[in-house]
Amino acid sequence: MNWPILILTGIVFGLGAVLLVRFGNPGNYGFCAACHLRDIAGALGLHNANTLQYARPEVLGWVLGAFSLASLQGQFRARGGSNPVVRFILGMAMMIGALVFLGCPLRAILRLSAGDLNGLTGIAGFLSGISIGIIFLKRGFNLGRAKLHTSGGAKFFGYLPALAALQLIISVAFNAPYLNFSAKGPGSMHAPVWLSLAAGLVAGGLAWKTRMCLSGGFRDFLLVRDTYMLSVYAILFVSALAANLHLGFFKLGFDKQPLAHTMHLWNFLGLFLTGIAATLAGGCPLRQLVLAGEGNTDAAFCVLGMLVGAGIAHQLNIAASPNGVLFNGQIAVLAGLIVTTAIGFIYREQITPIGKGA
Repeated sequence: MNWPILILTGIVFGLGAVLLVRFGNPGNYGFCAACHLRDIAGALGLHNANTLQYARPEVLGWVLGAFSLASLQGQFRARGGSNPVVRFILGMAMMIGALVFLGCPLRAILRLSAGDLNGLTGIAGFLSGISIGIIFLKRGFNLGRAKLHTSGGAKFFGYLPALAALQLIISVAFNAPYLNFSAKGPGSMHAPVWLSLAAGLVAGGLAWKTRMCLSGGFRDFLLVRDTYMLSVYAILFVSALAANLHLGFFKLGFDKQPLAHTMHLWNFLGLFLTGIAATLAGGCPLRQLVLAGEGNTDAAFCVLGMLVGAGIAHQLNIAASPNGVLFNGQIAVLAGLIVTTAIGFIYREQITPIGKGA
């Protein structure tokens, strides 16, 4: 293990997330792939929840940070073609599950570091979902191998996520009229653009360097007892906990936590769905953004699925609120579990016994 890089990554994500809250982001909302993408979807007009619209520079910085460091180290590779439509669907499922919980797995840890015990329920669901995903992996689940794009036109698609992120950052900086910006609510609460962008760029580069992924970390631990990736999250949690205690943000309990609800079953099932989808897709929401930044067009399709999923979640009243999960959200999670389970069964490699077949 490269301990200096691991420790730095955990501190940047943990301390950085709390400082972003200190300088304007909503409570326990410094870094969150799902919530940030949901706000970006609102800024792009994919949903009409006027309190959740802002092109968050943090998550855009993740993409550009990964792109920049991968390019500098000669490891940017435009590649893809491994069932992108299925990955798009898995991205939608990840987002719907996360918005029912009200946060991605990264935010679940950050919420827990601020005393929000609902994070425990979500993490338990996420770990359970990964366990189911591992069963599919052991039974031959495979979406195929990504191929290196060699033609100029195909290579260009590898650069699109970074170009889109850069364009959105410029648009935010100049308050572009074609984007929606919330005048009230969580979307109106944000740290200064330069601070959010700087935090995102550094965090994105480090996430790329360490291959940071919570679903991958749990998967590797459960399969081979490898704690490499989980170490980053342990350091992240300790750093965020210390910062929350120092700044007075720590509040222990389930009730009246920032941007959270206490419907425990749906907190569990929301990230349970996200865990299955992330394992089948090959990475959690953060990892998909980082992979997209380094040229993986399959991951970019997954991110597009998350954006569309965020739009659908708020247009159809699927996403939760501090008041809880509506019936639409409950049905959507159950439907998502059926769809992801079906994908797990359908995309298993067929192994022909020796001596049979052609």
